[in-house]
Amino acid sequence: MTKTKAFPAVVVLALLVLAGIGAWAYQLIGGLAVTGMNNGTSWGLYITCFMFFVGLSAGGLIVASSAAVFGIKDYKAVARPAILLSTVCIVAAAAFVLVDLGGIQRVFNLIIHPNLTSPLMWDVIVITLYLVINIVYLALMARPSPNERALAVTSRFALPVAILVHSVTAWIFGLQIAKLGWYSAIMAPLFVASALDSGLALLLIVLVALNVTGVFKTEKRLLASLAGLLAACIAIDGFMVGCEVLTMAYPGADATVLAVMTSGATAPLFWGEIVLGLVVPFCLLVFRRIRENMAAVTLASALVVVGVLFKRAWLLLSSFGALNIEGAPGVTYGRSALSGTDMWELVGAYAPTWVEGVVALGIIALAALLFVLLAQRVLAADRASVTEGAEASATAEAAGMARGTGASSTAGASSKAAVAE
Repeated sequence: MTKTKAFPAVVVLALLVLAGIGAWAYQLIGGLAVTGMNNGTSWGLYITCFMFFVGLSAGGLIVASSAAVFGIKDYKAVARPAILLSTVCIVAAAAFVLVDLGGIQRVFNLIIHPNLTSPLMWDVIVITLYLVINIVYLALMARPSPNERALAVTSRFALPVAILVHSVTAWIFGLQIAKLGWYSAIMAPLFVASALDSGLALLLIVLVALNVTGVFKTEKRLLASLAGLLAACIAIDGFMVGCEVLTMAYPGADATVLAVMTSGATAPLFWGEIVLGLVVPFCLLVFRRIRENMAAVTLASALVVVGVLFKRAWLLLSSFGALNIEGAPGVTYGRSALSGTDMWELVGAYAPTWVEGVVALGIIALAALLFVLLAQRVLAADRASVTEGAEASATAEAAGMARGTGASSTAGASSKAAVAE
């Protein structure tokens, strides 16, 4: 895609970013009261998207680093778009945390008064390191002649950090004893598994889109191979979800959160993930013939991405729906202006407002805008190197043919001279 063709997309994305900034400014003026969050449900759309985009960033970095760490040379061909996608996704994830703080100035409290015993602080440290590694990796690959040794060293750091960042994000939830649906040892493996399939699915969608637009070409064989890997990741993710549900449903366990998940307010999200995000994509991608159909691969990948978004939502909101109010009248949410009595919330309730929706859309548009702009530079360099290589090969082939023709002509002339004698 040339700069001229990309211009309309850039304009639309830039307008969405400006709309998001405007909504965020409105939120800064009115405070988090303009969102749907409350005392009972203190996290909402922003943290859902934060978890989602942290996971989406996994696929690209793991595929790119696997080329060096595990010697999978085929993956090296898609390393540039993979790292670029990983970088913009982790930028979006960090942006969702910043807007969830309410006041941007509060971020300095993390520096001035860090609490190193808090998983939230661990996540800040690991995500910062993850972002730095992505940027370094991207800078190394953007060079006309990448330093292969430096890339190999960076890959060996990138892979464990990619796994760690998703584990630490999971521990923010998994180490909260007061939340039944979160407090689980399997939370970190569950996050890593869903990050692998959602990140890989998004990478496949982007590679197919780049193929269609002519920005970056990927062999169909490699796309089919990545689709097979995605099928394996979906199976692992489904197994993790099954283990968690079995533990919650076993006789004697507290099934309050399970009831909210399977038949309560978040049931459409839970069953949507099971059917659309796990069962249907796996049934499509498990067959080799279907994996060679790029339309089917794109559909399955899109379903996986949507399914993991559903998972992040039901995972977050199911525990907020079942409030821990044992021994208390409820969760306070203020005093009635009419009667002057305290108001208590017995069941968690949340619905995102238009402010949250526009801010979230603006951040997603920012990530897409960064990808489009950086692709013009990073992927263009890759196309240039490929073109130069093809031209050099064609030149060498032409020279060889010319030498062959010249030799044939000389041989023919010598033969004629011999006959004449």
